[in-house]
Amino acid sequence: MSATVRIGTCSWADESLVKAWYPPNARTAEGRLRHYAELFDTVEVNSSYYAIPTAEAAAAWARRTPDGFVFHVKAFGMMTRHPVKAEQLPPDMRGEVEVDHRGRVEHPSRELRAEVFDRFRSALQPLREAGKLGGILMQFPPYVTMKPASFAYMEWAQEQLGGDEMLVEFRHRSWLADDASAAETLAFLEDRGATYVMVDAPRTEAKNLVPTVVGATSPTAYLRLHGRNAATWNHRGGSAAERFDYLYSTGELAEWSEPLKRLSTLSERAFVMFNNNGRSAGDDGPPIAQAPTNALMLRDVLHEAGVPVTDARRSALA
Repeated sequence: MSATVRIGTCSWADESLVKAWYPPNARTAEGRLRHYAELFDTVEVNSSYYAIPTAEAAAAWARRTPDGFVFHVKAFGMMTRHPVKAEQLPPDMRGEVEVDHRGRVEHPSRELRAEVFDRFRSALQPLREAGKLGGILMQFPPYVTMKPASFAYMEWAQEQLGGDEMLVEFRHRSWLADDASAAETLAFLEDRGATYVMVDAPRTEAKNLVPTVVGATSPTAYLRLHGRNAATWNHRGGSAAERFDYLYSTGELAEWSEPLKRLSTLSERAFVMFNNNGRSAGDDGPPIAQAPTNALMLRDVLHEAGVPVTDARRSALA
């Protein structure tokens, strides 16, 4: 096996990109995605976490990107046991649920979750038909800890995905806290052909931060970079934008050269996705969007280190 590393960002419509990265002629939804696809050949869909996507939207994504482009789609919140409000469900499903005092769906049944999985998968059919569907990112919340019930839920969830690739990201350090737990976690995923998602995040002992463990449990190697802003990660009242506000240096990105070189020789596919979604001051100029800036920096770092990496810019010129 041998993989060429593909680099992208965890959204193409994030506020920092819209305000600080896209050129003036790429201000519509279609224009932004087409511009993004001129520079990168993979992306994560983030909006699908907040609402089940529509087939019409998925068809538009497929039309607006070139052949070979890959979309990884973040699972709708209910699929990963996050709380969701009834208004986030499709209109015809809202009357079927009970809600708590905050309007959140209370104790969703297994049948309701199964219906959500089914609708989610159906909506992605245009991407499947176009050969542009990568994996479904199952990002589990910090309260999903390493215990038998969690393993059982992952098995069930993978069945509901009906053959789509399941990308698993943990947010509680119990899954990877020591060599024994990491070995058990990775063996579980490998036995089921699920993809382990590596993370680069602040190096602290916080329970909602997993240590960086390099590895792959399927033919796909997958890395998400969240930034290393320890000061804002668990800041009370802070927003997601503040948590992931971080611009990697060239030296920090270079730390991944050897791990990615090794993984590229062991995998059929390799993806690196940037989730740092803030803006940083430019050199004597306007602010810069962190994720695409770091994505382009990493491409150059890997190229210089001899790591095989795709470059949509060169493909467009070919």
